[in-house]
Amino acid sequence: MKTSPESPTTFQSINWQPGPRIRAAFSLKNPDFNPDSGIPGLNVGYNTPEPDALTSRNRELFIRETGAAPKLTSWGIQVHGARVQLVTEPGVYPDTDALVTNVPGFALGVFVADCAAVLLADPVAGVIATAHAGWKGAVAGIVPETIRVMHSVGAAPENIQAFVSPCISQARFEVGEEVAAQFPEAFIDRSRVRPHADLKGFVKQQLEDAGLKGDAIRIEPGCTMTDGQHFYSYRREGRQSGRMMGLIHLAAE
Repeated sequence: MKTSPESPTTFQSINWQPGPRIRAAFSLKNPDFNPDSGIPGLNVGYNTPEPDALTSRNRELFIRETGAAPKLTSWGIQVHGARVQLVTEPGVYPDTDALVTNVPGFALGVFVADCAAVLLADPVAGVIATAHAGWKGAVAGIVPETIRVMHSVGAAPENIQAFVSPCISQARFEVGEEVAAQFPEAFIDRSRVRPHADLKGFVKQQLEDAGLKGDAIRIEPGCTMTDGQHFYSYRREGRQSGRMMGLIHLAAE
């Protein structure tokens, strides 16, 4: 993993620029940062065992280095649901797994460990969004609902571009039958002792079904559970897992 030359930062991150006014980044673990803390690395989560002061500082450092303003950055208190918030005032939104805004200068964040962070942008309309797509949110329809709210403020699905972050891969996402039954069968591998779910593939299909063009969807290949050097993983680390942050920023004109 290398920092993109489009948006160099002190931290290793995956960077994405879907339009001239829109920049996005996905933070990596950066294990050499805060090496002596309880959760080494750039843990930006708000519901981890680390002190709030430390994770708040980490978030601010990352947000600033992506070019966004911390005071104009919003995120949700994620609950693995399908509630989408249209953001016209910056803040932290309870019980919310997706955010949409068209306000210049605003940035939106989403936090993950094994779930997918979905970043969305319509550069023509100037509309951006984030969605927290774990398996519960994905099967509840968080992705199409986010695109519906984007459309309500002027975005057109054919102009929307999407970034799907590294998340748990199908090879490592072993699930029970009660979970497998909630996915379309095309996204379940039953060749093993227990079913394995393809979260990335399911999210990609939802994006396409919502009207996004295939070449406008960027799916990152990393597996959070497999790659402990670059990613935190709740399945691998349990409560001691940190969180990565997906951030998208709509620059002021």
